[in-house]
This record gives sequence, structure tokens and C-alpha cells, in this order.
Amino acid sequence: MLHTTPPPIDRRDAGFTIIEVLIALAVVAVSIVAIGSVMSTNVRGVRLLEQHVTLMQTARSVMTADLPSGAELGPGALSGQVNDYRWKIDIGPLGEGWAVPGADVAWIPALVRIQVQSPSGAVSDLKTVRLVRGPPK
Repeated sequence: MLHTTPPPIDRRDAGFTIIEVLIALAVVAVSIVAIGSVMSTNVRGVRLLEQHVTLMQTARSVMTADLPSGAELGPGALSGQVNDYRWKIDIGPLGEGWAVPGADVAWIPALVRIQVQSPSGAVSDLKTVRLVRGPPK
């Protein structure tokens, strides 16, 4: 059998120098910091998006559940709270001159403004038009 001896390891080109190792560690550290920065930005964006979706869902819930029907809807303001989200509904005229003298119109348009505020302070302001009973004749 042939017996071979391994090459000597005390040569100058036998491994990495301390400078090469430090440069490699610096490159890895910079890469990890960059990845961490991207991840934290993504997490922050997702959190803001989730808060916005919850705010919009609450506003939709207020519109469907807490807004009175057309027959009960009249000028004024309503307010309340749903799961730490405060809401306010303002109902007012949509301009002037909708009541036509002598016309047999029982309904006139009203501007309905729905404002929902989240616990963090974000506000959603929605406006819609609903028909309300006109003044009695």
C-alpha cells in the first residue's frame, strides 16, 4: 500500500487570513441588517393595512346596523361606540330647494356623513345620500 503524507498546513496559502474572515463577517452582518430592515418595514405595513381594514369594516357595520331606515331617518346626529371604535352620524339637508310647493313628493335627499374613529386615532369619513321623509304638508 502506498502511504501518502498530507500536505503541510503551515504554508502561507493554507487557509483564510483574519482579514478575510472579518470581511466575510462584515458582509454577512450587513446582509442580515438589510433583511431585518425590510422585514420590519413589511410588518409595519401589514399592521397599518390590518388597522385600515378593521376601520373600514367597522364603518360598514355602522352604516348597515346603526343607521336608521329611510322612514325613521331625519335630520340630526347620532353617536355610539363599537369595540372601542367611536362613531358619529350627521344627517342634514343636501342643498336647498328640494321641497317643491304643490308637488306630491314625500321623500327628499339628505346628506349622511358617517365618521368612525379607531382607538389609535385614525378616522374614516364616509358620505352618502339617503332619501328621508319630507316635511309634512
